[in-house]
Amino acid sequence: MKTKLITSRGYAQLYAEHDHLWRVERPETTRIVTWAASLGDRSENADYQYNKRKLREIDRRVRYLRKRLEELQVVDYHPQQEGKVFFGAYVSLSDDDGNELHFQIVGPDEIYNAKNVVSIDAPMARACLKKEVGDDFVVQTPTGPKTWYVDAIRYDKPGDKTE
Repeated sequence: MKTKLITSRGYAQLYAEHDHLWRVERPETTRIVTWAASLGDRSENADYQYNKRKLREIDRRVRYLRKRLEELQVVDYHPQQEGKVFFGAYVSLSDDDGNELHFQIVGPDEIYNAKNVVSIDAPMARACLKKEVGDDFVVQTPTGPKTWYVDAIRYDKPGDKTE
């Protein structure tokens, strides 16, 4: 089951996607389907078949987004988070082999088409929750346990410019 947390930036992106699908994509696709249907025989009409399928996909995504946007809880920065890893944190980690990781912990709805983010549901994110700079933690990997060290933690604060 997906965690129902999201950052305010992630919520705004999902809302904008819903708005675009509903106000731009759907009316345009409906217009094309109506035009293609007026040409007659729909069984061999590629424009009709393709756009009808596209309309179903748009409607499916809009239904999903409406339901998901209602149940999501936006988590904003709170000063009590400072110094520890919580939801929304940007975390820098290193290991004994000199490998480094830099990511933000976000909700599962925010990881698609995004770089340097990790879902709160991922083992890496779960393992580093509540850790402070200098702490270490172990994550189980397919090749066995791996130790990571917390090098830096930061948060987007109200009034900060987003990246």
